[in-house]
Amino acid sequence: MKEYKVLTDKEGFFGNNFDTQKIEAVLNGYAEQGWELKAVGRNEFPGFGGKRDEIVIFLEREKAGS
Repeated sequence: MKEYKVLTDKEGFFGNNFDTQKIEAVLNGYAEQGWELKAVGRNEFPGFGGKRDEIVIFLEREKAGS
């Protein structure tokens, strides 16, 4: 059985800033816990003064005990 995790910059995983070093550090931290990157996308939603893009990262790993 697998389990999944969804990361977004909206939740503060990346410091609310597109900084490749921060994203790399977060992904490497999850990789050490057995998570694998499965997909990356973007979400667009209305914000003050226009639209705001959000990074969405999908991770997968084998569920413990399965």
